[in-house]
Amino acid sequence: MVKLTIPLNGTTEVTDFAEYEKRFKALADQKRLHLLSILCKEGSVCVCDLTDILDLPQSKLSYHLKILLDADIILKEKRGTWNYYKINNEVIDHLLSEELCCLFRPAK
Repeated sequence: MVKLTIPLNGTTEVTDFAEYEKRFKALADQKRLHLLSILCKEGSVCVCDLTDILDLPQSKLSYHLKILLDADIILKEKRGTWNYYKINNEVIDHLLSEELCCLFRPAK
């Protein structure tokens, strides 16, 4: 499981929100959410197929893929001359985890 904490004053741990911020910013785009939806349904998808499915020029698709890659939300695998992309399940599972949800629940 991905644990994103940093020590504070040498004794207490505080969540490192910078990684969460980067990942949630990457998710805050309709095209990228559509792209993730496709990867969830199809598994590993060739970049050549994504341009047709999303009806995006290669340059715009590359831009969106880079943002998702930089946030570790997707993974890239090179097969021959083509790149294939898939969801990084470890990161997605962590973003949707009870652990993260509990950070934002009010104390009782």
